[in-house]
Amino acid sequence: MTNDYQRAGSLRTSGSGAPELRTPQKLMVFVLSMALFGLANIILEIIPDVTIGPVDISVAYFVFVPLAMVALFSPFWAALGAPLGEIVFVDLLMGDFSGLSEVEGYLQMFLALYIAGSLIRNPRSRTQIWLGAILVVVIDKFLSAIVDLAKVWLALEDPEYVEGLPESILFLEGIGFGVDIVMSGILFGAIPAMWLIPALHGKIEPLLGMRPRVPGEPIPGQAPRTGWFVAVAVLLSIAAAFFAFIEAWDLNVGEWEPDFLDQFGMNFLWVSVGAIVVVLGLAYLAYRAGRKRDGESQARLQAEADEAVALAERERREESIHS
Repeated sequence: MTNDYQRAGSLRTSGSGAPELRTPQKLMVFVLSMALFGLANIILEIIPDVTIGPVDISVAYFVFVPLAMVALFSPFWAALGAPLGEIVFVDLLMGDFSGLSEVEGYLQMFLALYIAGSLIRNPRSRTQIWLGAILVVVIDKFLSAIVDLAKVWLALEDPEYVEGLPESILFLEGIGFGVDIVMSGILFGAIPAMWLIPALHGKIEPLLGMRPRVPGEPIPGQAPRTGWFVAVAVLLSIAAAFFAFIEAWDLNVGEWEPDFLDQFGMNFLWVSVGAIVVVLGLAYLAYRAGRKRDGESQARLQAEADEAVALAERERREESIHS
């Protein structure tokens, strides 16, 4: 870590003592997280599901991609952007958008990534990376399972039993929960992340003008360790369940499902890839413009400060002469 990054972090801090990110940096983290997770889900569309007997073995998402973002950058802005990438670049552009019910998955994934990213204090600790990867899946899929169970228990939906397995919704949810932890949390989460995150730590952050995360120092955009945050997390979970119930009540506003993949085939995925490139390009231009404005403002403030120091020095000398 260079002295420049240390100085930049010590000049601008929030009330908690964490280095404060500038608006262009927040925008770039948000868009980069959104684009990378969107791209990861596009690749996931190509991978076929595997069935072993009555059990479907599938990958829900590549956890290591958003986990790297929340572990290296601001957990809040990275977690805010990642689930939006799946909604915009996969669901919406591919014509499989479920309207307001998409908010359920967004809120659940946001909470999972936000909490997991805040717990990774040291990006080079493989233990913390493993904990974060599994925690993402546990939080996201646990909240989703609670919603699914509530739908069945409240008679909003009929249970979907699998031939060859016990007719128990709890058993089926438990099987799916375990498969997701193994596939998404470990095979496509902790294992690649334990190599990727330490390799990128200290190399990618300076490209955005940010300090690498240092163990023991406050993390910009981390989840507060307070009771009110727990209350907010519970309220967001309840809100996510409400949006899921909207779909069960057939009140899904904004649904749009032309299903372009069925109409045009897998080549239509290139439309989403092109959209990701365009969004990243626009975000980079906005980031450069914002940094230029910040640089001009800092230069002006520095000039004013130097002028004030020079004026004070002249006054001090004049007083010294007269005395």
